[in-house]
Amino acid sequence: MLKDFVKAIEPEEEELRKELKEAQAKLAGFQTQIKEAKLPVMVIFEGWGAAGKGSVIGRVIKSIDPRFFRVKTMAAPTAEELRYPFLHRYLLEIPEAGKFAFFDTYWMNEVTTQLMEGELDEHNYKQRVRSINTAERSLTDNGYLVMKFFFHISKKEQKKRLDALMADKNTRWRVNRDDLHENKHYKDYLDVYEQYLSDTDRSAAPWYIIDASNKKWAELQVLRFLNQGIETALKNHALAAPIRQNIFPLNPIQKLADVDLSDKTLTKEEYDSELDRLQKELSSLHNELYRKRIPVIIAYEGWDAAGKGGNIKRITSALDPRGYEVHPIASPEPHEKARHFLWRFWNRLPKDGHIAIFDRTWYGRVMVERLEGFCSENDWQRAYNEMNEFEKELADWGAVVIKFWVHIDNQTQLERFTDRQNTPEKQWKITEEDWRNREKWDVYEAAIDEMLQKTNTTYAPWYILESNDKKYARIKALRIVVDALKKACKEK
Repeated sequence: MLKDFVKAIEPEEEELRKELKEAQAKLAGFQTQIKEAKLPVMVIFEGWGAAGKGSVIGRVIKSIDPRFFRVKTMAAPTAEELRYPFLHRYLLEIPEAGKFAFFDTYWMNEVTTQLMEGELDEHNYKQRVRSINTAERSLTDNGYLVMKFFFHISKKEQKKRLDALMADKNTRWRVNRDDLHENKHYKDYLDVYEQYLSDTDRSAAPWYIIDASNKKWAELQVLRFLNQGIETALKNHALAAPIRQNIFPLNPIQKLADVDLSDKTLTKEEYDSELDRLQKELSSLHNELYRKRIPVIIAYEGWDAAGKGGNIKRITSALDPRGYEVHPIASPEPHEKARHFLWRFWNRLPKDGHIAIFDRTWYGRVMVERLEGFCSENDWQRAYNEMNEFEKELADWGAVVIKFWVHIDNQTQLERFTDRQNTPEKQWKITEEDWRNREKWDVYEAAIDEMLQKTNTTYAPWYILESNDKKYARIKALRIVVDALKKACKEK
C-alpha cells in the first residue's frame, strides 16, 4: 500500500484554503446528525514519526464541539495492562454512541513495534492481526464508523523534520530514540508497515494513506475522507449487518427437555464429605493459578431460583478473596448501553492469575434482550458468532473459560418461588418480573437450547448443572472447576 502509493494532486494554495474551510464547516454540520443517529465514530491516526499526526488532530477537532469528542494517545502498554488480553486496553476506549474518539496511534503501533523488536513471531503476529480484524469488523457490525489514517512521508522529509525539532531546545523533547531509529532503518520499517497495512485493510475498516508532506494538505485529505465516511455511515446506519457463519468448533449438547433431573441427588453425608475435599483442592489450585498467571472466567446462567448464588458461594468460599471477583450482571447502565454490548464485559475481565465469576453474562443478549425486545433480531442473530469470537480471544490469551447453565424443572421453580413469596426474609428474592417470566418458560427454553447449541465451543464449553437438588449441582460445579484448573496448571 505504501510502496505503490500514488499521491493525490494537491490544490493550489488559494483553492486549498477555500476547500479546507468548506470541509471544516461540513464536519461541524455533521455533529447533530451523528448525535441523533447515535453513530459512534472512531478516528485512528498512525504514521511515521514527525509526520504531523498530532497537529492535524488538533486542527480537525476545532470543528467539533468539545463535549462530543475526546482524544486519546495509546502509549506503550504498562506492566499492569500486559496482564490483560491484547485487545483489552484498546476496546475500553471505544466511544459512546453519538460521539467521536480520536486516537493518536491505536493497536498498529504496539504490533509493529513488537515485530521490529523481534517480540512477535509469525504465529503470534498472525493471531494479533486476526484479533484486530475481528474486533474492527465487530465494531462496524455494531454500528461504529472506524476511520484509519496512515500519515506517509519520505525518509528525507522525516530526517528534515526531526533535525528541525532537535535544533530547537523547546521542541527537542518531541524527538525520542524510537523516531531516530525509525529514520535510520526506514526501509525495514517500511516493509513492516506495508505488511501490517495490507493485512488489516478490510472493507469494513479500510486504510486511507495520507500524503503528509504538507500539514494543511494532510488536514484536507483527512477531512475529505472523514466527511465521506460519516456521510456514508449515516445513510447506512439503519441497515442490518450481515449474519456471519460460525467458524468455531462446536460440541453437541443435550436439549434441556432431555436432561434427566430425577436421579441427580446427594445425601448430606456425601455432600459434606465432597464439599470439604473439593474446596481444599480448589484452594490449593488458586495459589498455583496465581503463580502461573492463569486467568479464569466462570460464567453462570440459569433459571430464576435455580441456585446460582449458592453455587457461586461454594466456589468462592475456597478462594483467596484477594484473587477473585464476582460480577452480578443487571441491565446495562446508560453509558454501557451506549457502547458495543460486550464492552461492559471487557471492562470486567480478570488480570492473569485471577478469577472472575459472572452471575449472569453476555448471553443475556440472546435470552432476555432477544425475548423482551431490548435489541433487534439482527443484533441477537449476530451475537452468537460475536460471543464465540469474544471467548476465543479469552482462550487464546490463556484463560480457562467455564460456562454453567443451572437447570431445574418448571415445578421446582414454582415451589421455590412460592417458598420465597411466603417467607418474609426471602421475599426480596422474588419480583413481579420473575412471575411474568415464568409464563414465558417455553419460549425461554427454546432460546436457551439455541444458545447452548450455537455456543458450546471446544474452548469455552457449557456444562449443565442439574439443580433440583442444589447439593448435587454445587458438587458437580466444584468438580468441573477443579478438573479444568488442574488441567490448565498441568499444561502451563
